Amino acid sequence: MPKRIAPLSDIQISKAEPREKEYKLTDGYGLFLLVTPSGGKLWRLDYRFEGKRKTLTFGPYPVLSLADARQRRDDARKLLNNGQDPGAIKKMQKAADEEQATIAATTFEKVAREWHEHKRPEWSENHAGRLLKRLEQDVFPFVGERPISEIRTPELVELLQRIATRTLETAQRLKIAVGMVFQYAVLKGLIDSNPAASLRGVLPTVKHKHMAAPTEPRAVAELVRAIDDFSGSFVVKCALQLAPLLFVRPGELRAMEWAELDLDGKQWNIPGHKMKMKLPHLVPLSKQAVDILKQLHPLTGSGRYAFPCLRSPLKCMSENTINASLRRMGFGKDEITGHGFRAMARTMLHEILGFTPDAIEAQLAHVVPDRLGRAYNRTQFLDERRRMMQQWSDYLDSLKVGAKVIPMKKVA
Repeated sequence: MPKRIAPLSDIQISKAEPREKEYKLTDGYGLFLLVTPSGGKLWRLDYRFEGKRKTLTFGPYPVLSLADARQRRDDARKLLNNGQDPGAIKKMQKAADEEQATIAATTFEKVAREWHEHKRPEWSENHAGRLLKRLEQDVFPFVGERPISEIRTPELVELLQRIATRTLETAQRLKIAVGMVFQYAVLKGLIDSNPAASLRGVLPTVKHKHMAAPTEPRAVAELVRAIDDFSGSFVVKCALQLAPLLFVRPGELRAMEWAELDLDGKQWNIPGHKMKMKLPHLVPLSKQAVDILKQLHPLTGSGRYAFPCLRSPLKCMSENTINASLRRMGFGKDEITGHGFRAMARTMLHEILGFTPDAIEAQLAHVVPDRLGRAYNRTQFLDERRRMMQQWSDYLDSLKVGAKVIPMKKVA
């Protein structure tokens, strides 16, 4: 090691002027200040390790003072005395710091959004939007900004139990989603284990209830009359009128597109990507349904959706519009929901109008194999379904005017 001769002073350093070429001001024991032509003053340490000459950088002056530079030199000498290369140690520490910084910057929200975008092509638009909204409302505000590697199981238990006090079903759904986010992080190498893997049984089982729906003719008559008297938006009124006639899922109804409708052929062809079972579905249209759509066409027919969102016509009607309108008319959620029109039709088509369960299930787009084990297809029982949809519309009309409908024998 070089001998320490004529150590530097702060005055000497501050007065050092740049020259045409860089030069050194030596402090001793290998420590020197490199003065660059641009005026920079950089601390360096020359040393030898295993017979090779090496240089270690410390930082610029005056950010790193003379005293601090000397301390770093002394620390490096201790490493050398212990047979360690201070340059290699510094590189290892830098790599570890960068890795730690990367992990710290990888928050739960960042990973969750990346996972959501990765899975999005597998989901319906409605499901993807609803799941992201749940995460934004119930999860991100509590653990979103935390590094995903720091989140532990007890925190997740507390989070899910808090959600469950408001809605158990949402808590159950988010438990699954959160677990999938952590599993995604494991596969990406961001964490070593999934803290959500041991959450099974932490929440009580959801007891699913049947969707509320009237199935007694007098109650159904009151409902369809109230819909005809609806005083709100005409677009919403048309959706309400079609809901019992078509009894599709609420998300399918509100996402109806004019390009999918063949009013002359009296049918609605729903593409598979919009359906729960990812199979295309055909809905025969009664003359009553066609009349409603023809009345609606001048209002929304120039756009994509039959039922566009009022605030953003490029999107379809809001998910809650139908239910909110039913509440506005005075029907409680224990009386009827948008999904309940399916249960209403299913029961009454069989028990009152006498249609076969096979035709009803096919029209409900339930993927139930037939007696020969063949899966449902969009044209199965089509002739019976066409008769069924028209007779159902006629039956609902008869209820509006108070006609007495006698139960029929089941259709052969």
